[in-house]
Amino acid sequence: MTDKVVDIPERSRFVLERDGEHIGKAIYRREPGVITFTHTEVDPEIQERGLGSALAKGALDAVAAEEGTRVVAQCPFIAAYIERHPEYQPLLTR
Repeated sequence: MTDKVVDIPERSRFVLERDGEHIGKAIYRREPGVITFTHTEVDPEIQERGLGSALAKGALDAVAAEEGTRVVAQCPFIAAYIERHPEYQPLLTR
């Protein structure tokens, strides 16, 4: 069983894949230099502790790798994840 987070920009979402199947998504809007996370969900039939966090971490790591892109955390899950993981707080817009 292999999980990975993949950006699908044409669908405005990061997805959590398990063995090639999408099991979660973090939906976003992009503007120049800003990504706004609006909704995050994991397939309710396979919700396991930590899948949402793995999705948030993967998405935020991808954003952090983009030079200068800032985050607006409208999604309560992403906002809570950033609150619990202060290493991502510098990504937030001021």
